[in-house]
Amino acid sequence: MNTIIIYATKHGTTEKCAYMLSKKLNGRVDLHNIKSGKDPILDRYDKVIIGGSIYIGNIQKQIKKFCFKRLKELKRKKVGLFICGMQQGTIMEAEFVAAFPPELLANSIAKESFGGEFIFKKMNPIERLIVTKTLKVYKDTSNISEESINRFAQIINNSQ
Repeated sequence: MNTIIIYATKHGTTEKCAYMLSKKLNGRVDLHNIKSGKDPILDRYDKVIIGGSIYIGNIQKQIKKFCFKRLKELKRKKVGLFICGMQQGTIMEAEFVAAFPPELLANSIAKESFGGEFIFKKMNPIERLIVTKTLKVYKDTSNISEESINRFAQIINNSQ
């Protein structure tokens, strides 16, 4: 079975998580950064995984646009959805619901938050200011969950 992981990343965390996930999946796995400007050809894939990072409560517009534009096609595939972000609990759940079309959420076989990172050297001055003043985080922080990535991979691998 062929799988594609379609993602958007701002500072590289989502790309890192997509790569980690790709190494845990069975069969052929292709990675596609949607920000490359090219729409992937989904006919080649049995499984489609879509992920992006959450900034100020929203996923990248390229991910949202792709999901809505290709919704009919995606509904005929086995789809997994993931987000990367620093929020947890009900806030993370609300961000997840806001990130993807309801029909796609309802039809997906796997949904997971992989956690996120604050890497200060990758942030612009405004982002650093927001993180330090509102979240009281002053140094590089990572809460990427390999357990979540493993759980997601297992669901995808077990789907036929």
